Amino acid sequence: MPHVSIVIVNWNGQHLLTRCLPRVLAQDWADAEVVVVDNGSTDGSADWVETHFPLVRVLRNTRNLGFARGNNVAIDSTQGAYVATLNNDADPDPGWLSSLVAAMASAPDVGMCASKMVRADDPSTIDACGIEVDRAGIAWNRYSGERERTDETAPYDVFGPCAGAALYRRAMLDEVGAFDTDYVAYYEDVDLAWRARRAGWRCLYVPGARATHRHSSTGREGSPFKGYHVGRNKVWTLIKNYPWPDWLRALPTIVAYDAAGWGYALAHGDPHPLRGRIAALRQWGRFARKRRAIQARGERVPLAQVRDTRRHLWAHRERQRQVSDAE
Repeated sequence: MPHVSIVIVNWNGQHLLTRCLPRVLAQDWADAEVVVVDNGSTDGSADWVETHFPLVRVLRNTRNLGFARGNNVAIDSTQGAYVATLNNDADPDPGWLSSLVAAMASAPDVGMCASKMVRADDPSTIDACGIEVDRAGIAWNRYSGERERTDETAPYDVFGPCAGAALYRRAMLDEVGAFDTDYVAYYEDVDLAWRARRAGWRCLYVPGARATHRHSSTGREGSPFKGYHVGRNKVWTLIKNYPWPDWLRALPTIVAYDAAGWGYALAHGDPHPLRGRIAALRQWGRFARKRRAIQARGERVPLAQVRDTRRHLWAHRERQRQVSDAE
């Protein structure tokens, strides 16, 4: 029975932990430790957890280190063969962890497992079933906004997991590295999935691993913080990971989508996505060096296979749009 380390990053989220932690401790998988990383909260979260949940280990940071670094701090402090990352605004069903572990153990090249995340305000609606990446380099939550599917029961391959409710193999993290701490928050899971897939690791979506998610409870949907970091980190992810032959062919599409995105934001009085992209381009050289370091490690899977996966995911997104248009 592999030991699992469950990592929850928290910042002023005591009101979220009141629901999350009881659900985590009620999992039907016994061999797990739970670690809450408190990012300098001022709402008494850390003291509250230690008082009410003595089985949970609390790591206290003196300031907000962000989602990526906060997770890495916890990962470095644990020894579980598998590491589960869980948002404090995600409440897992009792069989969530056991379903993920069973899928991870199904093959030695499975390095990541994605959960079925449903929306807290409407649990019959999907929030994410892993992530996909299209030709413009835009990352999407799979099936987001669609009705929950009951016809999918067996795990199957997807691009990567949403780190809000994911399971990672430590051997994979040791090989490719954990989250890029420069990202702070957003797209860090896309970058990790891309690096892992290049190294030959697979990701399985596990329909039985269900969690209810209160989307963007910390970062806030539409906030300047989220707009800036999503805009910046998307560009960094492309610089680090987008396959070079495809980059040239896809550049017009990438530029067109990007211009449309920040143009829309500017038209609505939000300069933060554009500010994020400008900040990313100013760091082009540093992230190009990260790209070279990734490439220097070699690859167990030909890059063409990764491209094929992305083309499949693009086709899936087109099917989603066609269904939406038909409705």
